[in-house]
Amino acid sequence: MPFFRKEAAVLTKNCRERKAFAMKKIETGLPGVYVIEPQVIGDARGYFMETWSTRNFEELGLHYDFVQDNQSYSSQKGILRGIHFQNNPYSQAKLVRVNRGAVMDVAVDLRKGSPTYRKWVAVELSGENKRMLMIPRGFGHGFKTLTDDVEFIYKVDNLYNRECDRGIRFNDPSIGVDWGEVREELLSPKDMNSPLLQDSDCNFVYEG
Repeated sequence: MPFFRKEAAVLTKNCRERKAFAMKKIETGLPGVYVIEPQVIGDARGYFMETWSTRNFEELGLHYDFVQDNQSYSSQKGILRGIHFQNNPYSQAKLVRVNRGAVMDVAVDLRKGSPTYRKWVAVELSGENKRMLMIPRGFGHGFKTLTDDVEFIYKVDNLYNRECDRGIRFNDPSIGVDWGEVREELLSPKDMNSPLLQDSDCNFVYEG
């Protein structure tokens, strides 16, 4: 066998036998909401990691077909965005992470009839810890920046739809997210004027 053919055969065999980069799934206080920790390979020059892999997620029992990637930038510490969601039939699951800076990331169960209805969890996501949060459909999402210069990236499994775009007031007392100090001048008009959950037309229903 010519030399280049031997080399090609070895490379093909190695590619087939290479195991996927590992990902770790960590449960939170809300069923279906998971912290995802990717495997980071690094040295003095930098690092590499997989932030999304159909194969890895399916091995973790997570089956999502993401169709859109979004990115936001927040210039200051203390900026709060949320609580956001899209109503059915355009509800969205989200895989969220931070590329630079740090946030307090929040998911809220908005499914009527759910055992964890109106319950919430908060996780710190940062460019340093490289954690991600998997949020299924039926949940609201928001975050507060913990640093200046935050780059926030997320995948969604349904396209944006203006007619279904919704928000819940960030300080809704029936939910009671502990955001810490909130500077109203850093809130958007949309988030300032979002309705309370009791006054919203959120159409999520727990299906067991």
